[in-house]
Amino acid sequence: MPTAHETLLTHTSLLQTENGTPYRDLNKNGKLDIYEDPRQPIDARVEDLLRQMTLEEKAGLLFINGSVVNADGTIEEQPGAPGFGRVAVHQIDAQKMNHFNLWGIPSAQAVATWHNHLQRYAEQTRLGIPITIASDPRNHFTHNIFAMAATEFSQWCETPGFAAIGDPALVKQFADLVRREYLAVGIRVALHPQIDLATEPRWPRISGTFSEDAHLTAKLTTAYIEGFQGETLGSHSVACMTKHFPGGGPQNEGLDSHFEFHKGQVYPGHNFDYHLIPFEAAFAANTAAIMPYYGVPMDQTDENVGMSYNKTIITTLLREKYKFDGVVCTDWGLITDLRTPDFTWPARAWGVEHLSEPERVLKVLDAGVDQFGGESHPEFVLELIQTGRLSEERLDQSVRRLLKLKFQLGLFDNPFVDETQVSKILGDPAVVAAGADSQKRAMTLLKNDHATLPLQGRPKLYLKNVDPTVAAEYADLVPTPAEADFALLRLKTPWTPVETKNSFARGFHHGDLDFKGDEKAEILALLAEVPTLVVLYLDRPAVIPEISAGARALLADFGASDVAVLDVIFGRAKPEGKLPFELPSSMEAVRNQKADVPYDSENPLYPFGAGGSW
Repeated sequence: MPTAHETLLTHTSLLQTENGTPYRDLNKNGKLDIYEDPRQPIDARVEDLLRQMTLEEKAGLLFINGSVVNADGTIEEQPGAPGFGRVAVHQIDAQKMNHFNLWGIPSAQAVATWHNHLQRYAEQTRLGIPITIASDPRNHFTHNIFAMAATEFSQWCETPGFAAIGDPALVKQFADLVRREYLAVGIRVALHPQIDLATEPRWPRISGTFSEDAHLTAKLTTAYIEGFQGETLGSHSVACMTKHFPGGGPQNEGLDSHFEFHKGQVYPGHNFDYHLIPFEAAFAANTAAIMPYYGVPMDQTDENVGMSYNKTIITTLLREKYKFDGVVCTDWGLITDLRTPDFTWPARAWGVEHLSEPERVLKVLDAGVDQFGGESHPEFVLELIQTGRLSEERLDQSVRRLLKLKFQLGLFDNPFVDETQVSKILGDPAVVAAGADSQKRAMTLLKNDHATLPLQGRPKLYLKNVDPTVAAEYADLVPTPAEADFALLRLKTPWTPVETKNSFARGFHHGDLDFKGDEKAEILALLAEVPTLVVLYLDRPAVIPEISAGARALLADFGASDVAVLDVIFGRAKPEGKLPFELPSSMEAVRNQKADVPYDSENPLYPFGAGGSW
């Protein structure tokens, strides 16, 4: 198979500039249109292309939705293909779409091959507008519902782990290395960083945030965006779609606004502006795009509607106060209901449920948003234009922003990737090692009675929720606590599924943060029987006063393999973490704290910033 560069140079629609850089000549009279000429200023190229676009092509640009990648990297529909099958090609043809996001993938190599096939297909369309591929995070050792399976991608600690380490240089290194992995397979837009603040400890999406502290989050946000984008956007960049403006953390009772059982976004501490601090850092770092959240900012603006429907949030605050003129894309699924054989998931049209689907599109565009995530309905835009409710001038504002980003990323000049490089870039031993090291560094030592850690020699170890094959490299394993010198117990922060037919909603970690009933009794019995080393995964701030009291040693992790945990426990690595959010002392304290205020629960068991070492 030829490399992408070889394919590019032999393609009949390509010319070469004086320095050998390829670019395309789609003009059949043998002359370059301005938009095809990389020697022209980007704004001129945008205007030239805009002038040639039909209404259908403009409308298609405003939608981004998911696509399935075939295992062999082809783009044709295959019998038994999961999910959407040939969705990308269909949406290119029928709906003039050229933005897609990826969920599960068969392999990185398949993505690179698929991406090149899709770009060649797009190149044959009337104007040859290249495809833009986006993705949620893929590089965390995680159980986070929004983090894609890592597979060959390097596996680092979750973002709260980076806040626990607190090193902007490490975050920038992470972002730069992940940028290279994304570029290798054709991902050009990162649907991250998520810079909401973890001020409501029950919110299920805390594992995607950095911390509850706005200033720490802002510092790491700057490093993150610089690592992905570079000093300026270019062919070397992955554009960051920073989310969720203006901060999605203070969800009432932690009930996530993906779902109809949410209770709005609340500010009992009158702390709205505090949640903007990380976004101010993102603007200063020139984030390419912004994604608002689903939440309704209760009684903060002139109408209680979701952020992307809210003109005060998008136009007055984001566009006018902060002068942001980049792409604004809704979170996924604001316009149409998702209907499955088992349940209907209502569109996240909170506060405007009464509007028709085209009316919802109009209200989002009127608010100042450019693009619709998780939707494939350009016909709604066309209907609004044809009935005079939406002007083509307003449509062109968003089209300009979306085209400009494609030009800035160099997609019109060379949209292809070199498929021969994928296996060399993904799986690089140095990068894999750096990811594993972050998992260890982020671990946070909260208790170490009798200086038990690090363990010495090969003690007799009883395991709970740890892979015995891994642990056997470090200790002598025994089948019962009575035979053990120590027990090693890995736990996850508790949660309770919401009672709903929506299977996706049931996977969100809602509910109380404390262990209960038989599970708690079993844990406490083990702690009483043998000196126990407890390692607790914090995707939310767990409530663990009795467990903390009974443990011989207590460590928190933010996404860590068993190898990472055992390396720390046996002193092959040191824990460096400081808690990026406090651990409350009781569920009563959780219920009494203010959802929008950081570190404000009464008498926390472990305060923000707690953590030691040896």
